[in-house]
Amino acid sequence: MDKTLFFAVIPIRAVARILRRAVSGLGWGALLCLVLGQPAFADSAAVIDAGVKDTLALFENEVPGGEDFLDDAAGVLVFPKVIKGGFGIGGEYGEGALKVGRKTVDYYSTVAASIGFQFGVQAKAVVIVFTTKDALKQFRASDGWKAGVDGSVAIAEWGAGDNINTLEEQSPVVGFIISNKGFMYNLTLEGSKFSRIER
Repeated sequence: MDKTLFFAVIPIRAVARILRRAVSGLGWGALLCLVLGQPAFADSAAVIDAGVKDTLALFENEVPGGEDFLDDAAGVLVFPKVIKGGFGIGGEYGEGALKVGRKTVDYYSTVAASIGFQFGVQAKAVVIVFTTKDALKQFRASDGWKAGVDGSVAIAEWGAGDNINTLEEQSPVVGFIISNKGFMYNLTLEGSKFSRIER
């Protein structure tokens, strides 16, 4: 059969289905590389600690009342750099530290699948504040805590110039997402899994 004729008779739906599978495969491949390849780009405790220190300094400088807010918290989980990569369906991975009373008590990783159009690699910082001791205790007792399943993380939102300590209602777990454009309020941490790691 003539090759031109052969390709002409392939149904358009079949071509679309092949392309979707290829894109999906690339996306899941990216997620597997992020999850299975963790040791290849794992940070040392010193590198994580330095990133956490810088992220908290940025938080305190950019958020009115941020220093007092963190001092009053039961615990603060900080991921200086969460990397998202993939095409179509990708994944996110980052490493950070849990601080209680301003001291590091454990190190954690965060992993999540991300669905929707995306291309290339993006990075963000994540700060999760446990405002109650019960919420912190539940988190630390879990063997892999998943946002939206084991507990909800409310993404903080307040007006420019407002002091964060004036918020009338606060969730037991409050999240802050920081991109290179500043604090983001239209994102979510739903589906992100946090697991303790050795460093």
